[in-house]
Parts: sequence; C-alpha cells; structure tokens
Amino acid sequence: MIEQRLQELGLTLPEAAAPLYNYVPVMIHNQVAYISGQVPRVEGQIPYTGKVGDTVTIDQARELAEICVLKGLSCLKAEIGSLDKVEKVLKLTGFVQSAPGFSNQPNVIDAASELLVKIFGDKGRHARSAVGVAELPSNTPVEIDFIFAINE
Repeated sequence: MIEQRLQELGLTLPEAAAPLYNYVPVMIHNQVAYISGQVPRVEGQIPYTGKVGDTVTIDQARELAEICVLKGLSCLKAEIGSLDKVEKVLKLTGFVQSAPGFSNQPNVIDAASELLVKIFGDKGRHARSAVGVAELPSNTPVEIDFIFAINE
C-alpha cells in the first residue's frame, strides 16, 4: 500500500546507504525504529552544500529535507522489509546548518513533515524538532533522524 502511494506521488526510494562511520542505520527496540541521521547524498554527492541563508536557499534546503526522508525510508524498508509495517511516524529531528542570523529552520524541516504526511496520511503526523546548527558532516545543509512505531 505504501509502495503504491510512493508510486502515485512519483517518488522512488534510493538504495539504502551503508553507514560511513561506526553506527547502524536502524535500531529497533520494542517495536520502535530509530533511524540514524540521514544526509541528502545522491549518488554519493550532496547536491547543495553550505549554510542555509547564505549559499543555500530555503527552497534548496527543503529539497534536501525531502531527500533525507526518502533515504530514511529506504533504510527502514531495508531493515523491516515493507513500509506497510509502519504504524506511526512518532518524531523527526531536523538539523539545519544555518548562516548567522538565519532562524527559519521550521520552514526547511516542514518539507520533510509535509512529505511524510503525503506518504502515510494521518499516520505521518508527528512530533518534531527543527534545530539550527553551525556545522554538519560533509558541509550538508540538512540532516534528519526519525523515530517510527512499527508492527513486526
């Protein structure tokens, strides 16, 4: 059902990426899936780098936030086999590499929130934090981690 919804939205999940450092992409405990921070690499590259509000526009950062969602879902699907096992999106935390004085992080992370609702409907509504940070790995403007309730 979720796979069909992704197709209807014209979305394709990327291959689940192997971690570059010492962590696991997904940890499941008591039917809660914790997805490690996802950066928006596409074919090994981050499409836009730098700070939002300086070299990266809000629209570019919103696009990157959507890529983070698809990457997170691909990791989850690789771990549990089917996104139909998602009972609820519980929380996401979005980190926005921000230029001094930039305070519109919620607008950037809204793109991720909106995409999850498009994909999962009411099950996609979630708690959230949108945090401005000075630096992120690989100079990426956006990184997002996720918490999902799942049915095993």
